[in-house]
Amino acid sequence: MKRNDVHQWMAAVLLAVAACLSSCRSGYTVVGAEGRRIPLTAAFDSCPDTEAVRLLSPYREAVRSQMSAVIGRAARRLESYRPESPLSDLLTDIIRQTAVRQTGTAIDVAVMNIGGIRNLLEEGDITVGNIYEVCPFENRLAVVTLAGKDLSELFRQIAAAGGEGLSGAELLLTNEGRLLRAMVGGHPIDPKAVYRVATIDYVAEGNDRMEAFRQALSVRFLPGCLLRESVMDYVKACTAEGRPVDAVTGRRIVVDDREEGGDS
Repeated sequence: MKRNDVHQWMAAVLLAVAACLSSCRSGYTVVGAEGRRIPLTAAFDSCPDTEAVRLLSPYREAVRSQMSAVIGRAARRLESYRPESPLSDLLTDIIRQTAVRQTGTAIDVAVMNIGGIRNLLEEGDITVGNIYEVCPFENRLAVVTLAGKDLSELFRQIAAAGGEGLSGAELLLTNEGRLLRAMVGGHPIDPKAVYRVATIDYVAEGNDRMEAFRQALSVRFLPGCLLRESVMDYVKACTAEGRPVDAVTGRRIVVDDREEGGDS
């Protein structure tokens, strides 16, 4: 099954579900809701619904065949964690490089929320399914234009969260999440300058405690640029060049509990 076919099939299923839901009417009103995580363990396999298994079988085999395709190799185990991690460094570098290529302009910074990175890459073969596990959402890439003062506020919010994925900038923060220093391209932030920040649509809307994005001077969503597909293209390019996938890590976000210095 081709990628476009998968997307069209998923869209058709969602439209059918929406149509069913919109046609349902009752005298009930939702007055509250709550949720919790339910671990998917082998216990769910003990009593399978045979009819559901039969209906899903042809789709499962088609998807399994596509997802198991090996597209590259990881040089080492790549994980995501705060304040800085190999996988978050890799993803933000890919976001930044893709945005530069798509826009033809310089991109100062790239940001990715750690919460949006849902799995790791083990050392060894990388399959299509592995990339879907890391990037399960249909996130588009975006370029946000921020004034320097708002970029500084964004970095303060990132510091308060204990770190996020970052490329093109260096932050120094305390253990308590206070920003001590921020540099972009090796220089202090000019509050009156304008900066281009590449990210994903969810973050560009100011979600995940990065409200500074809501002060954007402009937001440009890159057509046809999904984060997941950008990552897969990068992995395939590494394979074509005969090299494994690895992260360029550095002191992008450094935690220092000393109190000298001040907010940037």
